[in-house]
Amino acid sequence: MVKKLVKLILAIVILILLLILAGLGFLTVTEFKPADSEILTVRGPGVDGNLENPEAKAGKVITLMTWNIGYGALGDDADFFMDGGTGVRAEDEDRLNYNLTNITSQIKYQKPDVVLLQEVDTDSDRSLLLDEAQRIATNMTGYVYDFATNYKCAYIPYPWPTIGKVDAGLMTFSRFKISEAERVSLPSSSSWPKRMCNLKRCLAVNRIPVAGGEKELVVVNLHLEAYDHGELRNAQANVLKEILENETGKGNYVIAGGDFNQIFSVVDGSAYPTYEGNWECMEMDCSDFDSSWQFLMDNQTPSRRYLNKPYAGEDKDTFQYYLIDGFIVSSNVEVISCETKDIGFQFSDHNPVVLKVKLY
Repeated sequence: MVKKLVKLILAIVILILLLILAGLGFLTVTEFKPADSEILTVRGPGVDGNLENPEAKAGKVITLMTWNIGYGALGDDADFFMDGGTGVRAEDEDRLNYNLTNITSQIKYQKPDVVLLQEVDTDSDRSLLLDEAQRIATNMTGYVYDFATNYKCAYIPYPWPTIGKVDAGLMTFSRFKISEAERVSLPSSSSWPKRMCNLKRCLAVNRIPVAGGEKELVVVNLHLEAYDHGELRNAQANVLKEILENETGKGNYVIAGGDFNQIFSVVDGSAYPTYEGNWECMEMDCSDFDSSWQFLMDNQTPSRRYLNKPYAGEDKDTFQYYLIDGFIVSSNVEVISCETKDIGFQFSDHNPVVLKVKLY
């Protein structure tokens, strides 16, 4: 009887090991392995040349908007397991559609010329396999757009219930012509097997022609590392800096915007202290960049709220907030305003940030 029990336990252990090995093999074979540089396809009705304003113009106000939309599932009713909550996937299709509808409405209300979105899903279990990119694009008439994948995994086996399949990325919209869009891979320090289930972060570098000359408006959409405390953040910042400086060296106008997952060192974030036990927002050292660069975050309104619990119904005065979304702008661009729109984190764990500029 004892021998039979031992054999049964051994068989179960062997079966579990075989399943784990099979899973690792599957994830290894299907791992997303982007090239260092890839040309992105620019889509939309304006690609054929029927945009109202095909070129950006010096001296005219240009409005840009950045928004991490939290894959449509992180509205004010949501929490998230990596912030200490329990949420993993969107559980309510009606609420997912409600968030996406209002995200699009908020974008259109601001009437931006260029829109930088992060955490847009195309085929992910966490957002009920809805093609959010196509859904948003269909409602963004008058724009061209491109999509840069930064998170793609056939199956993420944690926590429980599991995250499952993820296919997501950065989406850039423009009322102007995008003459070229490029996905530039950012450094990643994850080793196998953890690497297979992690984001493969990138920059989406978009080139917009400027009327009256050979200069371009180069707009970089980004979503930088969140959980590293130094080396990886610095490596990603160095890649970003090199690209920005290379473009200004050509005489181009340059704007980088998105979710930096850091506060700029020149921004006063003292109004939003980190409470004990919560995720700590690190600083991006702006002194590493040339002093001519403009680092912009609106410290009057937080751009992100913590996801350890739902936001609706909580004490707003004691909630955990962060300043992590903003823009870096070259010196040949006049900044008129940079404002975080306080929409109460209704449709995402981030508030959108709107930048108004003029090209010299």
